[in-house]
Amino acid sequence: MRTNFSTMPSTRSEEEKVQKARRGLLVFFAVLIPLSILSYVLIMKAPIFGLLLMWTPGLSSIFARVVLREGISDISLRFGGKQTVKSLPFILLFPVVIGLFAYGIAWITGLVQYVTPDSFIEGPSGVILAGTILFQMFVGTAIGIISSSGEELGWRGYMLTRLIDARIPRPVLTSGIIWGVWHLPVMLFADYYSGPYPALSVILFMISVTSFSYLISRLRLTTGSIWPAILLHACWNAVIQDAFDISSSGKNVLLWTGESGILVALALLIAAWMMSRKPLVIRQL
Repeated sequence: MRTNFSTMPSTRSEEEKVQKARRGLLVFFAVLIPLSILSYVLIMKAPIFGLLLMWTPGLSSIFARVVLREGISDISLRFGGKQTVKSLPFILLFPVVIGLFAYGIAWITGLVQYVTPDSFIEGPSGVILAGTILFQMFVGTAIGIISSSGEELGWRGYMLTRLIDARIPRPVLTSGIIWGVWHLPVMLFADYYSGPYPALSVILFMISVTSFSYLISRLRLTTGSIWPAILLHACWNAVIQDAFDISSSGKNVLLWTGESGILVALALLIAAWMMSRKPLVIRQL
């Protein structure tokens, strides 16, 4: 994908920036790994600890900032101005488009059974589905900010920018792979989107996550704000998991749909490829 970052620091100040970023990554991962392992263990006992897991990247980044006295100015908590406003339609509609494409194909072809979601809305099945999607787009996204903030403060608010500053090759791709691998223990041991063929589920999930990570990372870099990343992450979880997933059933539901499903992986890969055709203009980190 047409993202090109220089790998050779050219001045003393650049060298210091590289070393500072690498120290930040070292501290970040030194906290993230044991805290994540603890969260994995606790999730096996009670799913409520999933919120702790989602906040481990954020907590690790906060610890690194405090220990290294880095401050918070680069976290880009500012709204981002016109660029962020322009991204809002994409943020809200992207999960819907992916859902209609991937799940729609699965329902129409009979690969996955469509079931009318439980809802306070009354009416024909299509109306209930549309109402559920709209509800999740706005209310679900607003609630989801609580958990998605924990991940995005760490992944795109800290790790991604440090990977870039540290001159790590292909930092956007690297960040996506790390994000995907971080999910694998709950896939393999806690049945998170684990389909009938675990090895295939892992491969498809990694395709989905790295593709989605590319899209979130572009939002973070092009707007200069962490908020679009938080909102897209929250909207995706709300719309896909609480609208499309709950409307799908059948023996092969996790083979074709969900974050480890063939159709979702394909849709996200296509979306990432299409987005990569556009030039990436990075705003101030």
